Amino acid sequence: MNRLQQRVEKLGGILDVAKALVAERDLDRLLTLIVHAAARVVEADRCSLFLVDRDRGELWTKVAQGIGTKEIRIPMNRGIAGAVATTNAAINIPDAYKDPRFNQNVDKQTGYKTRTILCVPMRSVEGEVVGVLQALNKLDGRAFTDEDEELLSALGGQAAAAVNNALLHHEIEQLFEGFVRASVVAIEARDPTTAGHSGRVARLSVGLGDMLPRAGKTAGRWKGSSLTSQERQELRYAAMLHDFGKVGVRENVLVKANKLEPLELENLRGRFETIYVQEELQAEREKVQILLRTPADEARHRLAQVDARLAERRRELSGMFEFVVSCNRPTVLPEGTFDRLHDIARATFLGPFSGEKRPFLSENEVVKLSIRKGSLTEGERREIESHVTHTYRFLTQIPWTRTLKRVPDIAYGHHEKLTGKGYPRSLKESEIALPTRMMTISDIYDALTASDRPYKRAVPKEKAYDILLDEAKRGELDQDLLRVFIEADVPGNAPQEP
Repeated sequence: MNRLQQRVEKLGGILDVAKALVAERDLDRLLTLIVHAAARVVEADRCSLFLVDRDRGELWTKVAQGIGTKEIRIPMNRGIAGAVATTNAAINIPDAYKDPRFNQNVDKQTGYKTRTILCVPMRSVEGEVVGVLQALNKLDGRAFTDEDEELLSALGGQAAAAVNNALLHHEIEQLFEGFVRASVVAIEARDPTTAGHSGRVARLSVGLGDMLPRAGKTAGRWKGSSLTSQERQELRYAAMLHDFGKVGVRENVLVKANKLEPLELENLRGRFETIYVQEELQAEREKVQILLRTPADEARHRLAQVDARLAERRRELSGMFEFVVSCNRPTVLPEGTFDRLHDIARATFLGPFSGEKRPFLSENEVVKLSIRKGSLTEGERREIESHVTHTYRFLTQIPWTRTLKRVPDIAYGHHEKLTGKGYPRSLKESEIALPTRMMTISDIYDALTASDRPYKRAVPKEKAYDILLDEAKRGELDQDLLRVFIEADVPGNAPQEP
């Protein structure tokens, strides 16, 4: 009755372990759990677990009691564990030193005395060997029994299923990680000047989340808040993919460095050259008429006047064009600029083919050159802003897991303001979640401090902090989170690989 009761208890223990194994997805923790459970079930002094690496023809483990966390790799056809893996059959050795398959050098290196060994295969549902469970030295000093072999094999079967699930889970995670990174590469290929931005925003966002629970009173309303590991990964993916919608923005708008497109500026340059050529032709006609109708002494004087007038006109046209080029740069234009621009636009010349009067500047060119700040027209700015909606539409097509289901919403809000004046949805403060607030601060900081781009200069950290503080004072950014961001020096302390 006692033996039967003990067997029932051991089987119950295996059932409890099986339940725990189903819930565990981290491979290292899973293997440790299996090893400790195996030692309990067969009452062994030590246990180790080897997994099969068929690609390399090896058995490997990081979980063997008595060796710490050092990884061990052995050829699949060597030793007792190798024999079990290749034959798919258990081996029970009552005296290790009398078995030629036992490698005594292991004991010499570790100082451990191996007496009895029980080694069983971990079989998948399909019967394939996934790994090997090895128990050393029965605690009562006797050999391992048939019952021990049966119990360890039962545990090995449960463990094999759990290990396969964990490996599959890990492979899916790696697959998804690769997909996210490939998406980031696609984003940055559209605009190489912003390379690294998505990764840095993810690093800063996760870094701010990591600092939040340590911030104490500095965190204000967020004191005591923290991110779970799933929420941390959710924020990381949202940050890495927050600009993916830029693939839906026209490239000439996305990478626009100046107000006019390069071809538009070249056309404008050609127009001013045409105007000057017309002035030269007109001057030559005047010279011909002077030579035909004017005495030589007077002709020399009048010819010099024509040349002087032409040189002055050249300087005037050159000044106009240089002014237009200065307006084309994405700088903040001073007062009075637009008056001169409109004066230039009202000047006319004869079209080289039609002979009709045409303005120096077209209406479209005046609109673009009159942009007060930056390089984008209102229409182009709206197109750039549409990347947020494109991002959301893209991300909602992905079948996110339950632990990552908020990724699209977090990314969707990264250009919203707490004042309700952000875009694209003009969300109110109560509608903007904590992870989105973190990412907004990180996104603005990196945009300010990133290396020089054609349309802006990088600013130093302290200047970026000042700009962020101004936005927080206006109520656009979360002041408590920004305080943590600055005082914890998140840019200097965030993890390199979030």
